[in-house]
Amino acid sequence: MRWLVGWSSTGTGPAPTEEARTVLPVGAQLLWGDPDPLWAVGDWRADEVRVVQADAETRLAVFGVCGATDDQLRVGLFAARGGALRHLTAWPGSYTAVVQVGRRVTVTGDLAGARPVFHTPWAGGTAYATAALPLADLIEANLDVGHLAALLACPDAPEALGAGTPYEGVRRVPPGHALVLRGGSRDITSYEPTASLAVSAPQLPPEQAVDGVRDALVEAVRARLSGPRHAPDPDGLNGLDPGPVPGMGPAERRAARGAPVPGVGADLSGGSASATLALLAAGLPGVPGTVNGRGERLLAVTFNDRATHGGRPYREAELERARSIAANPRLHHVVVAAGEEALPYADLEGGPLTDEPGPSLIMAGRHRRRLLAGSADHLVGAGARQVLDAHPARLADLLLDRRRRHLLRPVTALAKADGPLSQSALVPFTVYRAARKLARTTYGAGIADTATRLKERRFTDEPVAGGGAVDASLAALSWCRPGPAARWLTGEALAEVSVRLNAAAARTPTVGRPGERRARAALARHAADHRIFEQAVEVRNQRLHAPFLDNQVVLACRALPDTLRVQPGARAAVLRAVLSGAGVRDLPPGWGATSHITHAAAVRAGLRTSIGDVVGLFDAPLLADAGLVEARVVRKALRAAAEGAPLPLDGLAELVSTELWLRRLLARRGTCWTGTAAPRQRAVAGGVSPRPSL
Repeated sequence: MRWLVGWSSTGTGPAPTEEARTVLPVGAQLLWGDPDPLWAVGDWRADEVRVVQADAETRLAVFGVCGATDDQLRVGLFAARGGALRHLTAWPGSYTAVVQVGRRVTVTGDLAGARPVFHTPWAGGTAYATAALPLADLIEANLDVGHLAALLACPDAPEALGAGTPYEGVRRVPPGHALVLRGGSRDITSYEPTASLAVSAPQLPPEQAVDGVRDALVEAVRARLSGPRHAPDPDGLNGLDPGPVPGMGPAERRAARGAPVPGVGADLSGGSASATLALLAAGLPGVPGTVNGRGERLLAVTFNDRATHGGRPYREAELERARSIAANPRLHHVVVAAGEEALPYADLEGGPLTDEPGPSLIMAGRHRRRLLAGSADHLVGAGARQVLDAHPARLADLLLDRRRRHLLRPVTALAKADGPLSQSALVPFTVYRAARKLARTTYGAGIADTATRLKERRFTDEPVAGGGAVDASLAALSWCRPGPAARWLTGEALAEVSVRLNAAAARTPTVGRPGERRARAALARHAADHRIFEQAVEVRNQRLHAPFLDNQVVLACRALPDTLRVQPGARAAVLRAVLSGAGVRDLPPGWGATSHITHAAAVRAGLRTSIGDVVGLFDAPLLADAGLVEARVVRKALRAAAEGAPLPLDGLAELVSTELWLRRLLARRGTCWTGTAAPRQRAVAGGVSPRPSL
């Protein structure tokens, strides 16, 4: 795991406090020193940390992949010195920028939330980092059980989560905002353009908006291709193969050692998002491939699940599409086949401690097998659905704009989505009525209604495993709704979350438009989960790149008109236009098909296979010690889901992942800090377990 960390000392004097002077992060590289120091911690590459300086008190550090030249960085530094922060967020790539101008320090987050910034009061000033756990170690924080309850009850609701983290006292900067520190005091400011709450922003013509998406995606991929090529050296052998192993070739020996292939590669799942990135990377000028003899071919990796029988026709269709796309002469195709050992819920005992809990913990081993066959810089299609697709609540936005005729095609498509049995004349009317109700419901009333549903445990109308698209869309037509794991929380936990929701409704009586707000919340939740996914599946010397979560791509996708977004197959059509503009026109049949069916089948198969180990986690769960669940209820639900009961599999995955994360947190030894005044304890879950703090 990599992060940056620093602090702004109190403005009462030029010298930092003794506590700040004698505490240092373990394994850190100092970028600049007192009174407001900054460190890069972890295995950062040399090209991932760039620093430009105008004078002794004016400097800019950029962490991550940034497509800006040194001259552009200097221009951005001069603009930030005058207070213009948007210049720091407008470059291609995924990065965090830190600007120091005198005693003023500015740290920018991203629009999606994949590169968050955290902060906490410390030593009379403010400490900040791009990971929450080091700050929790610094202040010896206890676990925030209320935040965990909100994360399980309403994971997509900013009103319930607020700016908190699983650690008491550690706060998160919202997406699209920057943390500004002046002599230890802190301020959080937005760098996004403000929009009117009364009317919608002017929308671009569809053709122009799609062109903007194409340009942003091309620049995002080019930013990855233009960087230096990295050859992993996991054994300190300068990339040399340590020797033959009977029955194993070079690629198998490399995978067994945990080393990716040198160069740039991409996922090729058969879906439209990963295929778009692979074809763009393969077609752009340059040398996307490896440095070990494969020339300019891009390594494309496809995962073939041989253990999941449910959804087999869909999985075979995906694999066939991937093979058809891989016929491109600039692609080198690798298929990673796996059986029951790679199902979800397999090998729950292993795995690193992530910064926060996330549902990807139950699938980390599955994805790590695929990524071990990938490249040192690997492109993934994460975030495409969230930035391109229309959230169902956007139907209410169309009604607010008096664009009723644009609802005809999406509601008709919903009526046909679940097969012949759902082709009822009542479905379009039902969806329209739900959208109209949402358009007429105020923000405060919608949040208060969800708070009431939590207190009364009304979850009967929430979609479950096997539910249709109509049910899921109707449930999503709301300002806020309970998450899939809420039905298994205790009454006390749900009551605490309902109090949070009521307080948020009273604090902010009116907030924008329902569709836009729900879409941004869904993107923020997915970006946070993707960040945990990166940590859970981390392969040494490998970097995962998600261009769809870049600032410029998110901005370009937000410019797509709502009338285009809500059309059936809009995401596939936009990505087809992107590839067509880049010169790729021959796409296989079935382009744009979704993969939800294969994912659900794999999760249920994994739960059925590992049900003994999963239920064993809840014999004496830490979640029950914290008062969030009743162990007996969760064990019963897990067994029922493994036998095929129509229960929310995502909700059970969140419960299992959170329990795993708590166990790894309490089993952890050591701290992120050293020095004479360093904290003696690590962050612990105070009050959750009777075990003593370490």
